[in-house]
Amino acid sequence: MKTFFILSLIFCYTITAQGISVLKENSKESFKRNLTFLGSDLFEGRGTGTAGGNLAAKYLALEFEQLKLSPIGQNNTYYQYIPMHGGIALETSELNIFTFTKIEKLKLKEDYLLYVSGEQTFVPKPLEIIFAGYGIIAPEFDYNDYQSIQVEGKIIAYLDGEPKSDNPEYFAGDEATVYSSPEAKQRTALARGARGSILIPNLADSKYYSWEETILLFSFENITLAYTPSNSLSILLNPERAEVLFKDSGFNYKQILEMHSSNQMKSFPLKSSLSFRGEFKERDFVASNIAGMIPGSDSKLKDSYIIVSAHYDHLGIGPSIRGDSIYNGVYDNAMGVSALIEIARTFSKDEYKPKRSIIFLLLTGEEKGLLGARYYTDNPIIPLYKTIANVNIDGIAAFDKFKSVVGVGSNFSTLEEFLIKSNTEMGLEIDSIPREFASEEAFTQSDQFAFALAGIPSILILEGTEYEMITSEEGINKMIEYYFDYYHSPFDDLSREINYDASMQHIQVLLNFIRLLSNSSEIPEWKKGSPFINQRLRTIAEKR
Repeated sequence: MKTFFILSLIFCYTITAQGISVLKENSKESFKRNLTFLGSDLFEGRGTGTAGGNLAAKYLALEFEQLKLSPIGQNNTYYQYIPMHGGIALETSELNIFTFTKIEKLKLKEDYLLYVSGEQTFVPKPLEIIFAGYGIIAPEFDYNDYQSIQVEGKIIAYLDGEPKSDNPEYFAGDEATVYSSPEAKQRTALARGARGSILIPNLADSKYYSWEETILLFSFENITLAYTPSNSLSILLNPERAEVLFKDSGFNYKQILEMHSSNQMKSFPLKSSLSFRGEFKERDFVASNIAGMIPGSDSKLKDSYIIVSAHYDHLGIGPSIRGDSIYNGVYDNAMGVSALIEIARTFSKDEYKPKRSIIFLLLTGEEKGLLGARYYTDNPIIPLYKTIANVNIDGIAAFDKFKSVVGVGSNFSTLEEFLIKSNTEMGLEIDSIPREFASEEAFTQSDQFAFALAGIPSILILEGTEYEMITSEEGINKMIEYYFDYYHSPFDDLSREINYDASMQHIQVLLNFIRLLSNSSEIPEWKKGSPFINQRLRTIAEKR
């Protein structure tokens, strides 16, 4: 559920700068032990709400107990229990597109996929389809795809992505904004009264798009928080079938892509309508976040908190590929969890006690839509307004020694200043996400985004593309290889080559950044114009 995972690189070098918290000599062995255990077939890919996922939660709670972290979960345990609902669409589901001349019967998986499941998706009678450009309303950019159309009670179709821009002040230039995420577009459609939405892939901007790989990603159980309001129908359409929507409407799919390329996107009613009757296999269950804390040592600062998070879930057991059906998720994110444990181990030592309190939060359901993080921000153990920052860990260096660091999301807040200071101490440069992956909306794709939406300044710190032993091009090629051959597949397993010295360097980078943040009297703030600043002001005003 991310691209930043791709940016994982390397090295453990000795840190001598004064005041830097240094990993213990046995940290590498401890990291390897946890990684080898969590990435093994024993945990069956740590699927949310599965036997393997629950076993992983128990193992991690025991690790927190051994570190003597304060239990801050329910009933003085490390567990924050989360009621969830799961469902998977059956191929007997029926989706019909009506035009003036005929009825097109679309097949699940072959022609379309479903973001959500359940009876709330039913559309028993044909509803008119409206094309709403990108499906975006962005007041700060004076942009509104809904301005000229009425969508209440109708089905909305929109193109993936957002307006093209070479101006950093307008839709962040060539970087993606939060408005481009499918979830944001679905929420906007619902807020406008639409009964459902259809996302059409944007092949003009996606040279690597593969419908077959997309089918694989959607083959797993759809899971939601049990209290989530009923979702409407949300479809991802195979671009090869997009023409059926635009028949007799004056434009075709190719012309829509041309509108995108020329920045002349239009919204208009289509001459087609839709009905849907879904059939699903469903269940209710409880999963859990794992939460422990190191209380701050400063009498004034200890009542402010930093959340250090990593998701421990992965995809579990899924479609078999070359005889392997366990999606172990070693890079994504057994490595991140193992790194968090080593950071907690260091801060638990008396000589490195932080002035502010640190919450170590292992999250479930990230692969299902940041569910564990969303549940926490809806039901915070510590009030949100007292939580000054989130440092999320999703992917740890594994390719080669690195000389630069990427702060995903640092441009939104003054956490960037802390990162610059930390990098200076460690002799590292600030880097940016490679252009090859910038369109993947790295900040929105992991748990830091859920914390940001709750108003908490958040960051994901990754290694950059300046290496010690390989060129930047070689490193980017390794990222691309991982993305296409290993990411979200059964082969992200313990057979992957890992440079453990590199992993230790990455952990040290995180450790030093968190040390600076936890001991500083300065509180991170959202920068002017950040889309998250109003929510921060709201939680502070409400003392939520």
